[in-house]
Amino acid sequence: MKGATFGEVFAVREFRVLFGSFVLLVGGDSIKMLALSVLVYTRTGSPGLSAAAYMAGWLPFIVGGLFLLSLADRLAPRALMVAGELIRAVTCLLLAYAGLPVWAMLALVLVTGVFSPVFFAARAAMLPEVLPGDAFVLGRSMLNVASASAQVVGLAAGGAFLAFAGPAGALAVTAGLSVVAALVLRFGLPYRAARGGERRGAVRQTLRVNRRLLADGRVRGLLLAGWLPCVCLAGAEAMVVPYLGGQGQAGVVLAVAACGMAAGEFAVGRFAAPGLRERLSLPLAVLLGVPWLAFALSPGVAWAAVLAAIGAAGLSYQLGLQRRFVDAVPEEVRGQAFGLQSAGLMTGQAAGAAVVGVLGEVVAPGQAIALSGAAGVVVALSLARVLRPARLATGVQG
Repeated sequence: MKGATFGEVFAVREFRVLFGSFVLLVGGDSIKMLALSVLVYTRTGSPGLSAAAYMAGWLPFIVGGLFLLSLADRLAPRALMVAGELIRAVTCLLLAYAGLPVWAMLALVLVTGVFSPVFFAARAAMLPEVLPGDAFVLGRSMLNVASASAQVVGLAAGGAFLAFAGPAGALAVTAGLSVVAALVLRFGLPYRAARGGERRGAVRQTLRVNRRLLADGRVRGLLLAGWLPCVCLAGAEAMVVPYLGGQGQAGVVLAVAACGMAAGEFAVGRFAAPGLRERLSLPLAVLLGVPWLAFALSPGVAWAAVLAAIGAAGLSYQLGLQRRFVDAVPEEVRGQAFGLQSAGLMTGQAAGAAVVGVLGEVVAPGQAIALSGAAGVVVALSLARVLRPARLATGVQG
């Protein structure tokens, strides 16, 4: 099967628009979360509230993913994406300049964030319409590389903006990036009608379709294969800071891990043919856990960074699942399916970090990281029937 190339993918104008707006989104969100965390800490002096502020942008994915995802198929995607950017801009300006008390700031982030899964789902579901066939997988690869790079750049830029303009100025920068992204989407994308769906209540429809998707053995297997290995990775990465004693070296290790993820996504997307990408899903998913086992030997910061980068490179296993997921999902609920995939991943990563955090109270951080890696290997092997391509295994069936 002949695959597409990165050049062919990036030649598609609509993809370039989605790519550019996505980079602005990820970079802006990184700045926003950092600035909000610093702003809350400055006002309260509470590390707990500061950490809660940093995570507040991701927590609403649980609620939005459970109850609102049907909107991604019932509303026009361009309008949804533009609305998401404008809501983010207004939220950042209110956080920066409205003088809200801390509880109101956190409530504002949580309430507006409930709709984030819908906006993400609209973007993800549009990608296979813009890039059919293997081009879609390469498009996802390019977006993943961009996401890792934008997070690193966004955090670095956020630190610079905080130093020169303070938290309010950094939040204003995020608002400006969101407005630019909204303009890029509005004038760069052509109008596309909503995919449809029943006109019953959004919550009822979301619950019904979620049940339908999870009841399908093939879809459920692919969702679990996308979620569970990443849960173990998130648990391992959550222990890097306590492993290094809370020193700034942890930031170096996590940044190198993000670079490893980007390198893995690029290499598999660029050099592996479509069939090979699917055959690599199982060994790469195993690779996601193996390097973390070495933390039982207490490696120094240099080796910790190398091991983290190798482990994160295994995230490219997901590229071999993308085409199969699109094929398995009914087109009329594609937006909700991608939203469920994303919401489950966000929720699972938060849960993995929390569970390993509790484990880190009982055993040494290095041991907790090693146990996370071992769990990742076991999970990947237990999902072998799903991770193998169809011609090597039948996969799960309902």
